[in-house]
Amino acid sequence: MNPPGGVDPVTRRQFWDLIYDASDRGITIFVTTHYMDEAEYCNRISMMVDGYIKALDTPTKLKQQFSAETMDAVFFELARGAKRKAD
Repeated sequence: MNPPGGVDPVTRRQFWDLIYDASDRGITIFVTTHYMDEAEYCNRISMMVDGYIKALDTPTKLKQQFSAETMDAVFFELARGAKRKAD
């Protein structure tokens, strides 16, 4: 699911409240997002590069692993290793 896609900030917050509520009740939620600030809200993150999982852990541990202050910085570090294929 990509909860915030195309919604206003208030509705975006409401999506996350619903996600937290479901998680608190023991329901596993898979969230896909391009917003790295939202990745910070998740318990575990899987980041893919070139179709392969290149990072999998908690936001805190990923930031430690990549010596990064934010998940944006983790993303940029991983993206530097991407190999773009010619169309």
